[in-house]
Amino acid sequence: MLTIEKYAAIDIGSNAIRLLIANVIEQGNEPTIFKKNELIRVPIRLGEDVFSVGEISEKNTQRMLDAMQAFRLLMNAHQVKYYRACATSAMREASNGDEVVQLVKEKTSIAIEVIDGKEEAAIIAATDLHSVIEKDKVYLYVDVGGGSTECTLYDQGEMKASKSFKIGTVRILKNLVDESKWEAISIWIKEQTKSYSKITVIGSGGNINKIIKMNGKKSRKSLSYLNMLNFYKMLEDLSYDERVVKLGLNPDRADVIIPALKIYLRAMKWANAEHVIVPTIGLSDGIIKTLYKSK
Repeated sequence: MLTIEKYAAIDIGSNAIRLLIANVIEQGNEPTIFKKNELIRVPIRLGEDVFSVGEISEKNTQRMLDAMQAFRLLMNAHQVKYYRACATSAMREASNGDEVVQLVKEKTSIAIEVIDGKEEAAIIAATDLHSVIEKDKVYLYVDVGGGSTECTLYDQGEMKASKSFKIGTVRILKNLVDESKWEAISIWIKEQTKSYSKITVIGSGGNINKIIKMNGKKSRKSLSYLNMLNFYKMLEDLSYDERVVKLGLNPDRADVIIPALKIYLRAMKWANAEHVIVPTIGLSDGIIKTLYKSK
């Protein structure tokens, strides 16, 4: 006998806010099935405020309230039984972050958890990542967001080390990532991977998912370092307007995709990785899984 319940995940990032609604299907002694039902992404760039002036602006606070009210109505319409809302880098650093969290709670009854980099990495690890990882291989998992990049090393199918760095696509666009930050992530990756002869990078985040789609990768979602480098050069040669018009990129994707590629390419170079594989998973998927386990 099947039992089907709807779960929802709200991911409040530095570049966008997302709502994922999923069917969680229990079938007796068989494995539980997690089936995505709907994904809504609203391009509210909280990081643009926070990383520049230290707080979320009144305009973006109102936009966030509008989005969260819409999410509440959608969850009600879908008859969502359980939800979890997590905010990452931008909300962590906003001086008025607590005020915004309280305001959202009062206006929409949605409770937001502001999570740190370690918790973020743990939630992502709860996804289907382990179905990608082969026990006889070593992987460097790189999750690139608007405000931070989480790096995790996996060996023998187990997490060996994990660290969050204040290097993200929105920070790079705002010229807020200096050489000392690049040096820190470079040293960490080189130190963690130096004893391994072969490393494969696993990439996650909205930008790498878009890159895979634009390269026509459907069955085997992987790209070589050379593929990534050529794609980076092609995008760099186009203006922002050309990326929007000729390539059909959304306006809020057309600018951040280049710094995202820069992060992935540097991580691959420092780890001496020849390929990046993209399992199309992210924080929202992990929120659903961890929420289910907690229930």
